[in-house]
Amino acid sequence: MSGSKTPASAPRTLHTCPLSLAQVEKLRTILLAQGWELEKRPYMHFFGQRERLSVSAYEKGPKVLLQGKGVEEFMEFTMEPQVLCEARVAGVEEKSQEIPSEWFAPHFGIDESGKGDLFGPLVIAGAYVDADIARHWRAAGVQDSKAIGNDARIRDLAQLILETPGAVTSVVVIGPERYNALYEKFKNLNRLLAWGHARVIENLLELKPDCPRALSDQFANPRLIQSALMEKGRGIQLDQRTKAESDPAVAAASILARAQFVGWLAKEGRVLGMPLPKGASAAVKAAGCDLVRREGPAVLGKVAKLHFKTAHEILSQTSCTQLLPETDKYD
Repeated sequence: MSGSKTPASAPRTLHTCPLSLAQVEKLRTILLAQGWELEKRPYMHFFGQRERLSVSAYEKGPKVLLQGKGVEEFMEFTMEPQVLCEARVAGVEEKSQEIPSEWFAPHFGIDESGKGDLFGPLVIAGAYVDADIARHWRAAGVQDSKAIGNDARIRDLAQLILETPGAVTSVVVIGPERYNALYEKFKNLNRLLAWGHARVIENLLELKPDCPRALSDQFANPRLIQSALMEKGRGIQLDQRTKAESDPAVAAASILARAQFVGWLAKEGRVLGMPLPKGASAAVKAAGCDLVRREGPAVLGKVAKLHFKTAHEILSQTSCTQLLPETDKYD
């Protein structure tokens, strides 16, 4: 009997890449800027580990070994555009591939932050690029915000994006109270998200009416955004694809959205006198229970998304079931 094989679509958890000494130092600088803690180990220039991804830069070669969860994302958003300065085809055999010319054509990029976080708003942002703007942002390290992981770096890049000559941006922040009301109306997260994407596109078209195209991440139903657009937006070419954050306009939008999201959490945390953690983990649930016991159940609707399963668990655990919304639960 032959052994089992990993499906072709399964994400890689191991990758080795040859580097020059200059690229080793460039990678070190990038990791430190992203908030990694690096250590010296035998036969290595450095070793770093964050969450479930490790980066080992070996002296022999030199070469870098990536291991764990997120290898493909790290290659796509950090190694290729910032260290290797070339795109590669994912797979066993690595072949050079030209950077898509569409990255440098005039277009909008749309992305969001906060949709998977119990606390905080849903933020949808958009950015316009042309060839000069795209090259400037790529050289400055603009990439998918999920590949950065350092809030200070996110804020710095957001400021750089906003100050770039010729750049046009729009950010829509849907605070928890407004979010909960809209969810009651739409009864579906994807419909709410499409409505927000459409509003951002309309805002950008007010500022850049001759832009021919907009790009966003792939929706389960591609027609949702198109149907949410109003008259001004219905003439634009609307493209959707998976991993759209590799595009410089979408990457910039992801940074702008994340900067607003983490800024909101920090500000509201100071007002409440306690941090509002990201995500929807057990630690987030514990923080929510502490907050409800201290401030009363009404506070949850002001800082959290009530249709989340975690919100239901918090209100149930604190004996506040009368506030549970009659909607689908979401994690």
